[in-house]
Amino acid sequence: MRDLPVIGWLLATIVVALVHPWLPAPRWLLIHLTLLGAVTHSILVWSRYFTDTLLRSPADATRGPQNARLALLDLGVLAVVAGVLTGWWPATVLGGASVLVAVAWHGAALARRLHAALSRRFAMVVRFYVAAAALFTVGIVIGVLVARVQADPWHERLLVAHASTNLLGWIGLTVLGTLVTLWPTMLRTRLADGVERAARRALPVLLVAIAVTVAGALAGSPRASALGLACYLAGLSLLAPGFVAAARQRRPTSYAAASALGAVCWLVLCLVLLVAGFAVAADWAEAGSWFERFTPFLAAGFGAQVLLGAMSYLVPVALGGGPRAVATATRAMDRGGLFRVGVVNAGLVACLVPLPAIVRVACSVLVLAALASFLPLMMLAIKASVTTRRQQAEEPARTPMPPVVATGNPLGALALACCLVLAAVAGGTVVDQRLGPGAGSIAAGVAATGETTVVEVEARDMAFFPSRIEVPAGNRLVIEVRNTDTSEVHDLVLDDGTDSGRLAPGESARLEIAVVGRDVAGWCSVLGHRQMGMTLEIIALGAPVAPTASGADGGTGGHGGHQHGPADGAPAVVDPHAEPDADFTAYDATLPPLPEPTGVPRVHRHTFRISDTVAEVAPGVTQTLWTYQGSAPGPTLHGRVGDRFEITLVNDGTVGHSIDFHAGALAPDEPMRTIPPGESLTYVFTATRAGIWMYHCGTMPMAAHIANGLFGAVVIEPADLTPVDRSWVLVQSEFYLGPADAGVDLAKVQAETPDLVVFNGYANQYDHQPLTARVGERVRIWVLDAGPNRSSSFHVIGGQFDTVWLEGAYHLRQGEGAFGEEDGGSQALGLFPAQGGFVELTFDEAGHYPFVSHLMVDGERGAHGIVRVTD
Repeated sequence: MRDLPVIGWLLATIVVALVHPWLPAPRWLLIHLTLLGAVTHSILVWSRYFTDTLLRSPADATRGPQNARLALLDLGVLAVVAGVLTGWWPATVLGGASVLVAVAWHGAALARRLHAALSRRFAMVVRFYVAAAALFTVGIVIGVLVARVQADPWHERLLVAHASTNLLGWIGLTVLGTLVTLWPTMLRTRLADGVERAARRALPVLLVAIAVTVAGALAGSPRASALGLACYLAGLSLLAPGFVAAARQRRPTSYAAASALGAVCWLVLCLVLLVAGFAVAADWAEAGSWFERFTPFLAAGFGAQVLLGAMSYLVPVALGGGPRAVATATRAMDRGGLFRVGVVNAGLVACLVPLPAIVRVACSVLVLAALASFLPLMMLAIKASVTTRRQQAEEPARTPMPPVVATGNPLGALALACCLVLAAVAGGTVVDQRLGPGAGSIAAGVAATGETTVVEVEARDMAFFPSRIEVPAGNRLVIEVRNTDTSEVHDLVLDDGTDSGRLAPGESARLEIAVVGRDVAGWCSVLGHRQMGMTLEIIALGAPVAPTASGADGGTGGHGGHQHGPADGAPAVVDPHAEPDADFTAYDATLPPLPEPTGVPRVHRHTFRISDTVAEVAPGVTQTLWTYQGSAPGPTLHGRVGDRFEITLVNDGTVGHSIDFHAGALAPDEPMRTIPPGESLTYVFTATRAGIWMYHCGTMPMAAHIANGLFGAVVIEPADLTPVDRSWVLVQSEFYLGPADAGVDLAKVQAETPDLVVFNGYANQYDHQPLTARVGERVRIWVLDAGPNRSSSFHVIGGQFDTVWLEGAYHLRQGEGAFGEEDGGSQALGLFPAQGGFVELTFDEAGHYPFVSHLMVDGERGAHGIVRVTD
């Protein structure tokens, strides 16, 4: 039962792997769900089991402390994941503290067991566990700092120190200590002579190696870290003779043994490559990129394989039920064992070498499928164990099943696995070549030179630096892209679909192109950034002349789901006059009331959370909008001259946003700055002048942010405002529809061709649910034109305005003509974008009075509604 959370973490890892293109920080998620979630939980369970078994310690009378540690761990991991994905550092700190307490408590419990042990022959294994737990507490602290410190050079240094401590210390020492006894047990052979002595000698070497590696990382010295990793290999070499001797006695033909062997081989291979990379790295940035490149292979090749291999052996034992039940469950776990191990390791090798992206994707799918097969097989093993135990209870005299012996042809299974991976490589290569430039092939048939060009690219100030990269045709290209902006989210997309993923300020990614055979176009796919000039050129020197895939959309398109324009798919079918669903509710146009004045200015405190919100903007037409408090327009604020407004802005969105209140007069530098996802700011202003004031997002491109929903109104009443029976607020705005999941089409914004012009965020909504008044009631209608592009001429059909107040001044007042006449009236309130005012009128007859923007094409686009007047 204690292994059930491990299954949950593994399932979560599989889900993330399948949907990773649509998730933030997918690489981080995959690594931490596997290592911090599944592997760490398993370590807490099984290292305690091995400690009790090897030291012959009496079992606890209660499982309470162990269960409490596991609960602390899993809740802490959930908090860490939530904190990192939302950018809320307090959650990361709280989660890290919970994990630290759980592991430190676990290490202390093992140390007490070791001190009180009756049998000390295998005490060195438990020493590995205690040392690993101590190192992990250090790694957790460093990991929390990594989430906080985003600026280089410390971010990259802390990241490598964190990974070294946890991968080589917590997981590495635990695995190596366990395999001292578990490896020969898996092979069903005896412990080789001298293994215990070798383990005692290896532990201090491994600890020194980790310390040197971490110290080199913190000091920014690639050579020192290379020395530490080399020392770690030396510590492994002390343990190697015992492992090899056991394998010589009996070959590792079971899934458990073969998977464990593959895991250790990946550990050694990655360490060798890292030593070589760190030794030749020109600076720490290059060394950090080497570590970042091989971390996924350590996670999948080493961490995942050793976890699944160990569990395949241990779960049947833990299920119990006697030799026959254990053997039955083990047979179920071992189905296709060598074939699965072969697919995993051959697939990882294919992902490691420079092959086209589509080939690596195909091989990654095979690796994921082979690893994921563990879960259904474990379910079969549990079922087989239960069935066998039931049969034994019914037939107690039945002869026990003989020990598990691997059957079949091991070489044949491995050969079949290699053939499957080779077929994926060949098929992917053919598809890559057939797709041609711009669809999947940057190689364009050019032969590889074997040389590598490495380029560092900064994304900032709506540009890439450098924006032009020259690389000899046939070279492998590695682009290290880092977002050095202070607030904006960026990414880098190439015309073959290669994508860095969204990068928050301080984050980086590595893009690899196996062979550059043609010129390549790149851009930032965040809404509007490409149109503002955030593009990149890769020039293949000496390549045959060939067209790129960059110009087909005239610079306004994009890659895959990141594009914001018609090329993403057919435009939505828009009929502003269609009937909405029966459960439709119109935006409440009523001006929020104010309490009676007290002579003392009020303080208005509000929190505006920016979020990506899927909203219906016309019957049957949905868009992913950016919204303040979940609606477009955002909440209407209402106050008097002298009132103070304190607005806390929280960015829960996926890109940088800001807010600008026209109702306040103050320097924009700080309160109107763009904040990245997960951050917040406080905007304080005092309303010193009356008006209906616009607020909106000021992040560039501003037109796109306003058009996609980030706007609203602040009503500050004039001191001499007379009472009325009803007061409404209508905010006119435009929608430039892109695909439903992509939001605004910036090309339409720039061309000023809106699909809809609406009041309060929905086309013709007050036709379907009219505003209501009674005959003789005096009505005030506040109108704001939020734009971003279209002017408004507000008119009530069948009505006449006896009062018009525009931009802070009366143009007409009841009983006063514009030039002193008593009978003056007005038919329309004309507004440019960001202007506002109010009109007043009285309805003398019952009926339906349409209101409209008298720029009639906009009225027909949805800027239309009805006031229903009754007796």
